[in-house]
Amino acid sequence: MYFAISAKLRDAGHDITVIERDPPGATYGWGVVYWDDLLDALYRNDRESAQRIRAASSLWQEQIVTMRGTEAAYLGGYGYSVNRAPMLEILSERARSLGVKVEHERAVEELSEVADADLVVVADGANSKIRQHHHEEFGTETTQGGNPYIWLGTDHVFDMFTFDFEETPQGWVWCHAYPSSSGISTFIVECQEKTWRALGLDRLGSDESMRLLEEIFARTLRGGSLISQSRGKPASWQRFTQVYNQTWRYGNAVLIGDAAHTTHFTIGSGTRLAMIDAIMLAQMLFEYDSPTKALKEFDEQGHSALRTAQAAARTSMAWFENLDYYTDRNAVEFCYAMAGRHGGQPPWQYQWHLIAQNTAVRKVLRLLSTGRRFYLARRRGEPLRR
Repeated sequence: MYFAISAKLRDAGHDITVIERDPPGATYGWGVVYWDDLLDALYRNDRESAQRIRAASSLWQEQIVTMRGTEAAYLGGYGYSVNRAPMLEILSERARSLGVKVEHERAVEELSEVADADLVVVADGANSKIRQHHHEEFGTETTQGGNPYIWLGTDHVFDMFTFDFEETPQGWVWCHAYPSSSGISTFIVECQEKTWRALGLDRLGSDESMRLLEEIFARTLRGGSLISQSRGKPASWQRFTQVYNQTWRYGNAVLIGDAAHTTHFTIGSGTRLAMIDAIMLAQMLFEYDSPTKALKEFDEQGHSALRTAQAAARTSMAWFENLDYYTDRNAVEFCYAMAGRHGGQPPWQYQWHLIAQNTAVRKVLRLLSTGRRFYLARRRGEPLRR
């Protein structure tokens, strides 16, 4: 959808049809997180949809890491989160206003079904059927992560990005939680395979699983409930699919987003990278007269730009899969290890981390972050919001 917007803005003469397998407004999952770098890119590319996405987003400030419900540590910074459903609605309305045709409830699983198209942009996710049919041509490699996880919602509203690590007799279970829309937060639960099976989560039904998880995270939820139903069906446990393709192009088809590449949800970059793909591909098609040349440049530059993010994502996933190595530490030291999971940190960084746990210092850092946020918002011409 965002590629269609981006391509139409560059050349209104394009005849673009978005084929969507789901009904209007339907989307899996809850919220997605992003930061100022994506907002900057969205404002440069299409101010109209960027303003609406930001208006539909929630702001979270600071990150808190709790262990056993009794210990806490903090990390600075801020970010934004937006629920998938309103984001999809914004993009759909914007695309239609630019003359893009949108066909819902039509699944395409083979390129021959759209043989009359000059260009086919394949954005059907990590389990892309089209990519699977042509895995040899794309050079597809997929691997499964070790930790089971489940993507839930909750009616408890968080104001910080929250990591809560709870120790049960069967092992550690943790959540990644953040606000995603008014009155609703995203709540991702993760644990190791052995813990998942020992708790019976591989056998329990949806209602029983929710009750067990509400019990485990009772202190974090503070009386709130977990929400499993999304699109009329309960959420299911998954294992993260790592997708790598040697090339993103085959004939007149090109992969973008999760169909082309995935990054583990613990670095919060999936949506950002997909939208950057859309902008880059639209720009390449605008700059080059030959679509073949445009796809070649997109493929090469995209792979090059993605290496760092994918390496960080693999490292982050591995850190959480080996969590037991770090759980004998107190919350402050554990939090520091988690923050440094992408690579080495200079020796002074730990001392600064200790200082930043002080309440007065945290207040100052929060004020500085607010000032930076207002500056960046003003620079991109965004209406100021709290």
